[in-house]
Amino acid sequence: MGHHRKALRTTAVGAVSATLIAGSALGLAPAAQAATAVRFVDITGDGGTVLKANVITPAGADGTRRYPLLVLPTSWGLPQVEYLAQARKLADSGYVVVSYNVRGFWQSGGEIEVAGPPDTADASRVIDWALANTPSDARKVGMAGVSYGAGISLITAAHDKRVKAVAALSGWADLIGSIYSGRTQHVQAAGLLDGASLVTGRQSAELRQIFDDFYASDLSREQDILDWGKKRSAVTYVDQLNKNGAAVMMANAWGDTVFPPNQYADFYEKLTGPKRLEFRPGDHATAELTGLFGLPNDVWTDTERWFDHYLRGEDNGIDREQPVRLKSRSAGGYEGYPDWKSVGATRQKIALAGTTTIRANVDSGANGGVVFLSSILDQVAQLPPLASIPLLPRRWAAVWQSEKYGTARQVRGTTRLHTTLTPTKESGTLVAYLYDVGPLGLGKLVSNAPYTFHGQTPGKPFGVDLELYSTAYDVPAGHRLALVVDTVDPLYVEHNPSGAQLTFSSPVSDPSYVSIPLREQ
Repeated sequence: MGHHRKALRTTAVGAVSATLIAGSALGLAPAAQAATAVRFVDITGDGGTVLKANVITPAGADGTRRYPLLVLPTSWGLPQVEYLAQARKLADSGYVVVSYNVRGFWQSGGEIEVAGPPDTADASRVIDWALANTPSDARKVGMAGVSYGAGISLITAAHDKRVKAVAALSGWADLIGSIYSGRTQHVQAAGLLDGASLVTGRQSAELRQIFDDFYASDLSREQDILDWGKKRSAVTYVDQLNKNGAAVMMANAWGDTVFPPNQYADFYEKLTGPKRLEFRPGDHATAELTGLFGLPNDVWTDTERWFDHYLRGEDNGIDREQPVRLKSRSAGGYEGYPDWKSVGATRQKIALAGTTTIRANVDSGANGGVVFLSSILDQVAQLPPLASIPLLPRRWAAVWQSEKYGTARQVRGTTRLHTTLTPTKESGTLVAYLYDVGPLGLGKLVSNAPYTFHGQTPGKPFGVDLELYSTAYDVPAGHRLALVVDTVDPLYVEHNPSGAQLTFSSPVSDPSYVSIPLREQ
């Protein structure tokens, strides 16, 4: 755990710096443009907690007509002026917009609840206040937010049937599926959230205990973490959300290192009302960032179109478009699909033949990158994490490769790994990576995911099924795909006892493979 705690401290410091820089920039840029239409108010939240908020009403609003209401909870660690640029645009389009600092952060009262019951109760109190104190229409209420605000908006829509439309941007629907997928702690993501909240907010004793238990890898506390996360996940309340019938738009980035895309796609499939799912290149909240400064931004444009149709009744065609919209990390424009299942309609299996043994506890050089930095580089310069596949030490990395492709392949959706694993210890962690390998053996990371096991019998084989993070990536002609498995990655906590070895095999009765989702050409 020593090197993980060091990585955690480094990540936390970086997170704090990034949050303060972002907060200062967001606080200065939109505020400089603020006009008299912006009112800063105190709203009484659940239990009397004071929430710092701002309100923007359409120009000329005189109380004789009612306008659709949009409520925007802030992101984790950002101040209440976060959305001012977008709020002004929305108000100019005819919305009353109320943005508020979520409890526990900045000047709002209370402690951080991480989208717990007090947070959803707060959102309903903000709606109450807006309906009583602004010219807003109780029949036309929407919620939107980035990251933390997205998660709160989704859960509130399940608990408050007044919410008719939601835009959840770079958020989560399954908190455990986000930072504890594969039963593996995503330590850099947790460190970023922890560090930012220590500087900009007030952690509750419960949250501090959850973070500490999460880092400590105490299996006796695992169920408490799972129960805590379930209560804070929209997927837990999906039946109620469907019953309420809110129109739900979700947008996320392929490389989101805090809330990976898989959990959004899985949740999207469970929704039965009007819905839309968008994935773009980038990392956590980077796809929406330019819009927060008032610059042209596809995510915010679609968000406004979503509300224009489902709150204002505007016939803008968004309900007739293909509801699943993807943009490849490689190049090109948007692709439309009728549903998530259609994204990777064709699958290619690469056999993982033979028997391979690797030793644990050493980083082979195959890595998922660094939280934020790596996916931003991919977004801006199409430069994902790299590894020289021929030079990866086979003592610590298992490597399988496809044949060389004569034509380009468009990877779309979720890659699945199936293998048989025989450990020498009862616990262990593996990390699987999919690489696009060029003629010189240089691999560009396509996707990855961790997997941890406990309670296995040493020397006894068992089956492993692992979904890698969903993505959209174009493999050029003349390249091949490679699956690499090792046991150490700075993004994750690893649970490999000293001296552990992992053996991968492919029994005749149950062959091992990696299944690649491909777009039909």
